[in-house]
Amino acid sequence: MAWFKRELKGIITTTEEKKEAPDGIWNKCPNCKKPLHYSEQVENQYVCHYCGYHLRIGSKEYFSVLFDNNEFTELFADLTSGDPLHFEDTKKYTDRLTETQFKTGLKDAIRAGVGKIDGQDLVIACMDFNFIGGSMGSVVGEKIARSIDHSIANKIPFLMISKSGGARMMEAAFSLMQMAKTSAKLALLSQAKVPYISLLTDPTTGGVTASYAMLGDINIAEPGALIGFAGPRVIKETIKKDLPKGFQTAEFVQEHGFLDFIVDRREMKEKLASFLKMMAN
Repeated sequence: MAWFKRELKGIITTTEEKKEAPDGIWNKCPNCKKPLHYSEQVENQYVCHYCGYHLRIGSKEYFSVLFDNNEFTELFADLTSGDPLHFEDTKKYTDRLTETQFKTGLKDAIRAGVGKIDGQDLVIACMDFNFIGGSMGSVVGEKIARSIDHSIANKIPFLMISKSGGARMMEAAFSLMQMAKTSAKLALLSQAKVPYISLLTDPTTGGVTASYAMLGDINIAEPGALIGFAGPRVIKETIKKDLPKGFQTAEFVQEHGFLDFIVDRREMKEKLASFLKMMAN
């Protein structure tokens, strides 16, 4: 029984003494499948150091990557969605909101903050995919609109980080109205001659792509990000043809003229800072 007890190898830890690794310490790269330690992810700005794959992250991580010393003032933090349609599918919309807020620690699918990037003031509105697929509801539109108002009032450039599956079905027309609302606000931002930078991350789809995500003075994306309106499967079934290789990736979209730059996340802060300096001069 020595082979079973592993005494010859010096492994005599009892079951009660065994320790499990805490959740969140290790992650697996979805692309190359290699293990990534949390400290390595933070150090490498949530990019796989083996293959360069950009891991999906939320507003908390983007703020830490972009804002100087992760110092910022959150804007309009207490806005939450109502239930104007009394929507119910497998569960009530109000219950889904409460459950998701508890699970993610977020009020809705977007957070906004104002701080400095390389010493320059910047307002950032960043979407969170973990909150109902980053869907665009009335709160998302309202926070973007108020963030733009803040940028206009203080003459501070505005950065929008999009990560969304599209409009929020539980709010129906109220959700779709945010496309026009945010686009109109961006027109006012342009009239005020305040720079608007749009950063598209994986995934940016649906009504978000059809509105504010593509309206930047400069449109930037992360490598390999999925960017499109309808999904590839829907398009393929509609046109009854095979789609080109790499269809709807950031590289494909840039090749067809819808993006200005594709920037590695590890170089993002430097690139944004240089663009802001250029616009300021």
